Amino acid sequence: MGLTAKIRTRDGWAVSHAVVTVTDMTGAQVVRAEADEEGAVRDATALTPGAYTVIVTAVGYAPAAASAIVTASGRADVGTVTLARQGGAELPPPGPWTIDPAHSRVSAVAQHLGISSVHGRFTEFAGLIEVAPDDVAKSRVEAVIRAASVDTGNAMRDGHLTSADFLDVATYPEITYRSTGLTPAGPDRWTVHGELGLHGVVRPVDLDLAYLGTGADPWGGTRAAFRATTRLQREDFAMYYNEVVQAGIAAVGTTLKVELDIEAVQGESLPQA
Repeated sequence: MGLTAKIRTRDGWAVSHAVVTVTDMTGAQVVRAEADEEGAVRDATALTPGAYTVIVTAVGYAPAAASAIVTASGRADVGTVTLARQGGAELPPPGPWTIDPAHSRVSAVAQHLGISSVHGRFTEFAGLIEVAPDDVAKSRVEAVIRAASVDTGNAMRDGHLTSADFLDVATYPEITYRSTGLTPAGPDRWTVHGELGLHGVVRPVDLDLAYLGTGADPWGGTRAAFRATTRLQREDFAMYYNEVVQAGIAAVGTTLKVELDIEAVQGESLPQA
């Protein structure tokens, strides 16, 4: 097989309609191939050993270029090529954007017994994003999560998480986040500085934010997509419970990996169903 590659968006989705063009050092096209439904490119054209340029294009995405070296076998593995949405270097148009819980996900992952992971999510939350018109750094976001809506797929475990050992939802029913600033961290990427209120403790927490693009929805509105991640230490929010099993391994890890997949609708309210 001559050429192999994987085409992905910044958040890991396959770009099934991507087109890959390979040119030699003279600029002549030697291969043109399309990605399959999984974003994979597999072209059997044998290539002469040497250096090549790989151009990846797809409707709605900015073109990307990569270099490839073909060995004596006539094969070249380009690896994963990441495409950014066109215009993605900018934030969405200024003004308010309302987070749509039906098309968003707030999840967390914790280590279990030192060998596997437990995945959970919060099913009830709301938030507003305000994109500043002049100084992007003044943009802000506020969000609130109902702590009792935690869902790990196991009722007994969820009951323990909502108890006084962990979230103590009877005393602290809400988890809040309020941004305090925004700084660029690269193309399409930002660092959101803010304060997280969890379990009665408020601490500064930064989010690594990727802006995935903006587009029209079927209901006449405009939507923007974001992905944000961070890591939290339970002890920082006064959640000290832990059960130690054999060999000193903790049953539940103290580090939480938080992942936010957010879709927001332009305006101060969601469209009526």
